[in-house]
Amino acid sequence: MNIIEKIAEELSVKPQMVNAAVELLDGGATVPFIARYRKEATSGLDDTQLRFLEERLLYLREMEQRREAILKSIDEQGKLSAELKTSILEADTKTRLEDLYAPYKPKRRTLAQIAREAGIEPLLDAILDDPTLTPEQAAQAYLNSEAGFADAESVLKGARNIFLERVGDEADLVGRVRDYVWDHAQLKSTLIEGQEEAGAKFKDYFDFSEALKDIPSHRALALFRGRNENVLRVKLFVPQQDDLANNSDLGVCDAMVAQHFNLTQQGRAADNWLMEGARWGWRVKLALQMETELFLRIRERAEEEAIRVFGENLRDLLLAAPAGTRATMGLDPGLRTGVKVVVLDHTGKLLEHATIYPHAPKHQWDASLAILAKLAAKHQVELISIGNGTASRETDKLAKELIKQHPELRLHSIVVSEAGASVYSASELAAREFPELDVSLRGAVSIARRLQDPLAELVKIEPKAIGVGQYQHDVNQYHLARKLDAILEDCVNAVGVEINTASVPLLAKVAGLSESLAGNIVSYREQHGAFRNRQQLLEVPRLGPKAYEQAAGFLRVRNSDNPLDASAVHPEAYPVVERILQQNHKTISEVIGDSRFLKSLAANDYIDEHFGEPTVRDILKELEKPGRDPRPEFKTASFKEGVEEIKDLKPGMLLEGVITNVTNFGAFVDIGVHQDGLVHISALADKFVKDPREVVKAGAVVRVKVMEVDIPRKRIGLSMRLNDAPEQTKAAQAKPTGKHKKQDKKSSPAPANTAMAAAFAKLK
Repeated sequence: MNIIEKIAEELSVKPQMVNAAVELLDGGATVPFIARYRKEATSGLDDTQLRFLEERLLYLREMEQRREAILKSIDEQGKLSAELKTSILEADTKTRLEDLYAPYKPKRRTLAQIAREAGIEPLLDAILDDPTLTPEQAAQAYLNSEAGFADAESVLKGARNIFLERVGDEADLVGRVRDYVWDHAQLKSTLIEGQEEAGAKFKDYFDFSEALKDIPSHRALALFRGRNENVLRVKLFVPQQDDLANNSDLGVCDAMVAQHFNLTQQGRAADNWLMEGARWGWRVKLALQMETELFLRIRERAEEEAIRVFGENLRDLLLAAPAGTRATMGLDPGLRTGVKVVVLDHTGKLLEHATIYPHAPKHQWDASLAILAKLAAKHQVELISIGNGTASRETDKLAKELIKQHPELRLHSIVVSEAGASVYSASELAAREFPELDVSLRGAVSIARRLQDPLAELVKIEPKAIGVGQYQHDVNQYHLARKLDAILEDCVNAVGVEINTASVPLLAKVAGLSESLAGNIVSYREQHGAFRNRQQLLEVPRLGPKAYEQAAGFLRVRNSDNPLDASAVHPEAYPVVERILQQNHKTISEVIGDSRFLKSLAANDYIDEHFGEPTVRDILKELEKPGRDPRPEFKTASFKEGVEEIKDLKPGMLLEGVITNVTNFGAFVDIGVHQDGLVHISALADKFVKDPREVVKAGAVVRVKVMEVDIPRKRIGLSMRLNDAPEQTKAAQAKPTGKHKKQDKKSSPAPANTAMAAAFAKLK
């Protein structure tokens, strides 16, 4: 099966669809462009399918390159038999390829190689062929004192080393043992003596055991982190092998080695020596290899899942509802250093800034209110965006007082996450944008802008700094960056970008544009004024036809002389719109927004050799609401008056909050007390929940009940099952380890204190 056929099978689509997508990707097309504007070619593969296709294509092509290199290497050694070549050609994973290559891989000088050079290998073959031979007597014929084999004991030791190397080189045996261990082994961890205090956050893993193949991502990464920090000792445990009462007994893995080499205990002279070799085959050769390989598999699987979770949370934040083009005041809260204040116009342009000191130690409350009222009136501010860091609730109270005292201003205040704002404010980008502005004031600008348009602002910040992942620093950073960059690209292109106001970082995520091309667009805009239409993009230095083809449909020119330039209709498809207008004797202004007329049209009436039914349908849909924003309507949580710190919380309280992070074990919620609370997965709904993202998404506004409060450890247990009573939580204790029973799909019990404690430790 070739690459195209394999990917098609994995996606459950036709090979020609995959082949078309691969040709487009190889030709320089981007995933967003193919998903949106080449539906006829791929028969409608969506961006999720295309991203999977892109990843698998890379993996399988790398595997093909490795396959060719292995075939060449073995052939050059003169050892490439027809059977071996077939096995290599049929290998469907990189692991299988490496198993087959192991016997032929150039090795350093091993003990087995030294024994071979001394002529001892025929002894091993003789004993394997005839177990009636007495090993000690047979070894006398192979003495070689010059090579270091002066007695029978050393000769037999050399023969055993050769046998152990053979065990490791038997691809089928290694594969069977690996599969068995994966299916049956447990992952066990114990505390390293003396590390109780230093490793307190890993307390739930001091005596832990769980089926290897079932361990979820967050627990696997926690175990590996505990091991790396020298708190935990982590090992594989194979039942009926590692729990043998007598070390000389034959375990299940020992038996697999013995069976592969047809070794049996029949009381013959060499049987004991051979069976001991089988035991060594597992315990000396394969056990460590299996632990290394399967730990790597677990880590890779855990990292893949953690990266997926991070990516989905990031997608939710990027596609959060924008407050829109309204004048906004940004407040970056602080105590001693004051509250930094900025005012932005509806486009996000900085108009004015100030610093006020309403809180301790200066307590300039009334003076601060006066400054804010003056700024709001002067610039017709509609929204106040408040960062959720230190002094956030105190500053929110200030904003509420301002709104109460000045109803004529018609202000609305919203607390937003300021995660990553400090990273942006200290960045080179922020320095170029606001060279004369203090770093803390730049942070206030970011806080205001992320309310106006989260996507446009968050795209400037390295995704890892936004803090919506689990164990993000423990995973493969290349794979993480690749995944998050794809998420950024998909989100930006799904929404579209106004070319006359977009920043360089935002433009750089548009399909077909690089950071340098984005910089050229902004430079051209600054030199020549606003773009009048999409066609003018071709005047930008180094922006050629290919980049234009990829990017044009995702770029909006709101005030163009052609209304289609403000829509997602690609310029290449403008002739289709013209044909629709001509055949119906209408103008573009008459058609745009006329839903009844557009729905009366049959897409098939306007297809041709270039544009099929999917594209025409997209055009008609876009004409109904040109440039429509796919993001939801803006709304925000209302924090409860008087609940400002964790000490204000009481079990049973009903509160409103915002989901800040979704993990595999639950969701974290900002309820306005400077410490996010956790809704454990078992308390997300009245039904069984397999994946928290089925129920909640980052940025969503939710109602929760306070179930437990641990002030010393700053832990808050919440539930979205509002009928639960706090005492029910304690009655449903369920420790989150491999020893606990699986969650009952019918009852879905409330999380326990121990479960909550373990879950809170996950993100540390």
